[in-house]
Amino acid sequence: MSTTLLYSGKVLCLGQADRIFDRGYVLIEGERIAAVGDVADLPANRAYDERIDCTGKLIMPGLVNAHTHTPMTLFRGLAEGVSLLTLDGWYNTIRTLELVMTPDMVPAAVEVACAEMIRTGTTTFADQYFFMDQVIPVAVKSGLRGALAYGVVELGDPVARERELARVDAFLEEMGSLGAGRLQGWVGPHAFFVDNSPETMEAERLLAQKYHTGLHIHLSTASEEDDFCRQRYGVSAVTRMAELGMLEQRVMAAHSITIPPEDWPLLAQKPFTAVIAASACMRAGAEAAPVVGMRAAGINLAIGTDNVCNNNDYDLFLEMRTLAKLASFREKRPGALPARDVLDMATAGGAKALGLADEIGDLTPGKRADLIMLDMGGIGWTPFGANDPFTALVYSINGLQVTHTMVNGQWLLRDRVWTTLDYAGAVRRQTEDVRRLLALREAARRQSGVTGIQPIPIERK
Repeated sequence: MSTTLLYSGKVLCLGQADRIFDRGYVLIEGERIAAVGDVADLPANRAYDERIDCTGKLIMPGLVNAHTHTPMTLFRGLAEGVSLLTLDGWYNTIRTLELVMTPDMVPAAVEVACAEMIRTGTTTFADQYFFMDQVIPVAVKSGLRGALAYGVVELGDPVARERELARVDAFLEEMGSLGAGRLQGWVGPHAFFVDNSPETMEAERLLAQKYHTGLHIHLSTASEEDDFCRQRYGVSAVTRMAELGMLEQRVMAAHSITIPPEDWPLLAQKPFTAVIAASACMRAGAEAAPVVGMRAAGINLAIGTDNVCNNNDYDLFLEMRTLAKLASFREKRPGALPARDVLDMATAGGAKALGLADEIGDLTPGKRADLIMLDMGGIGWTPFGANDPFTALVYSINGLQVTHTMVNGQWLLRDRVWTTLDYAGAVRRQTEDVRRLLALREAARRQSGVTGIQPIPIERK
């Protein structure tokens, strides 16, 4: 078993012990962390396969991007000035592109997304989309840890329902054949009650139960679900989800902005995670999620970037900063969400959401060697001794100060150079793909007699 010693860096362990070693070391054996401590306590005369002097570096757990759609880097810049958090806004921009895109456009877009995550310190991501047969090979190649959810949009159409459910079943079967490796298969209902009917929700729940996995959804970006459920059933969306048994499975709910406070105690008792995507919500003109209140109620919280049409980048350090500031703005008091809590959301919170709390999220011996290193010689760290590392990481620095990214004991980024992906080549292919995509959309508009950007009416079935 190979051994790697990272030594003489500042080690930020996080986790329950929450230890910080100003001049520490991390010993990695194979895929796992073997030991963490002060360099003064390193065993003498021990040989290591690799020794890396980390002087001037900060070593910490890798970040977890708990909600994204990697193929949508193909659409970056194509939905400016539109809220994608409403059904109309999403359908009349992104959905019109998705209806003409072809599977061969997906790999380059996913490679760009994975490369950007690796470069800025993400080691685990939760994806939700379709064309998963195109996503899986790139995710494997990237070396990232991931939870891939097949996205289901049916809009009440029984034909679409049967087709998509069959595809989810086949996808989960394929993911299971990959074994218990870095990648998990999840069910990805786009949005309960909005474009996934109760009949589909029940089938999705049974599929998640069958394959021992979870549901990755969008929830409460506005009040659409609650309005529908109160009108149809006389209860809130969360209450109706509980009645249908949806909350007995692991649920990651992106955005979670307008969940009524009276539903929070119920969600805190369930394997439920609210995934906050602050930048996407701000750009969409949506409300700020009640992060402080939900956290106080005991709901698990994680952080996601959402897609890069809404955001428009994969830098979780910038996402942490935005979230922390937005929480204070919403609560009208400084420090409403402490920097240490924000870091917990971006690491342990995401790990718990994915059922990986025993495997990742902090630098504890026995856990997977998923970690990153940052250059403390960059802008934002000083003055040393006054600007504590939690504050610096959340408020001062950005992901471009990441120099190394490791997953499962393997380097995905080393000295700011990707080791598994060809970012420049992926960008070239993506550029050609978007030219074809726009041509296909224009051709579809001409064929339908629609010119320019026109709203497409949506019939809710």
